[in-house]
Amino acid sequence: MDSLTALLEGPRASGAFLLRIRMNPPWSIRIQDESPLALMAVVSGDGYVVPDDADSVRMRSGDVGVLLGPEPYTVSGDPATPPQIVIHPGQRCTTLDGTELYEDMALGVRTWGNDPQGSVTILVGVYEEVGAVGKRLLDALPDRLVMPHDAWDSSLVTVLGHEISRDVPGQEVVLDRLLDLLLISVLRAWFDRPEAEAPAWYRANGDPVVGPALRLLHENPAHPWSVADLADKVGISRAGLARTFADLVGVPPMTYLTEWRLALAADLLREPHTTLDAVARKVGYSNGFALSTAFKRVRGVSPREYRATAS
Repeated sequence: MDSLTALLEGPRASGAFLLRIRMNPPWSIRIQDESPLALMAVVSGDGYVVPDDADSVRMRSGDVGVLLGPEPYTVSGDPATPPQIVIHPGQRCTTLDGTELYEDMALGVRTWGNDPQGSVTILVGVYEEVGAVGKRLLDALPDRLVMPHDAWDSSLVTVLGHEISRDVPGQEVVLDRLLDLLLISVLRAWFDRPEAEAPAWYRANGDPVVGPALRLLHENPAHPWSVADLADKVGISRAGLARTFADLVGVPPMTYLTEWRLALAADLLREPHTTLDAVARKVGYSNGFALSTAFKRVRGVSPREYRATAS
């Protein structure tokens, strides 16, 4: 398992919110749903993402945007158009004065807007939650990125557009997986662009020494790894691996492993019936006490405190 695959396991969609929006100008939607991650794919027309603290970003037909929350932003046909609609947590939709709008603007299965024949069509997918593993991925991204339609293979947008309005058994699972595939494809293409400033762990994945070492750590975090053991597996000296890994990834191998184990543990702790000892064994600690000690030292709270706030 390479580092991108491992981190993309984090924000996997499960019951994600998906919607096809059809609008005619003038239109402007204020997004303050506090969700950590959203994808927007422009099928026809164009629009703008208007942050509160930065310049607007234009999105043309075929472009896909990855937008990070929870800070609010506006999506509109023109940056000068004031918001007419507000999206709240739970995807509740109102006017600026609080009048409920969702039913009034419903246009069919997962389709919503001010005109069923609107000149602007945007597919929206919202990840309502992203765990600790997923946050490691999001921390490597800008607050908003737009992948231009001519810079990558956008066939998935067509497939998602076809599937999003279907109402058949199992369709939510199909849409979740299509949303995941779209996210993976966009991020992979983005990280390969020179302006992306890909994170160290992504660049290191292509190194003939550090890449295999990262894959070993991701595939089997419960193994009692040492630098010597890891170096033997990838065919380099202990000192050589420690130096190269730290140079390329930014931290020593065992520090990286600890951070990875604790991110996995944090996500497992969100499962209500999982015991601390069971989580510890899955991520490479001998028992719950050992995990608790490491967890509090690195994250500042005990697993019990973390679980209480994450539930």
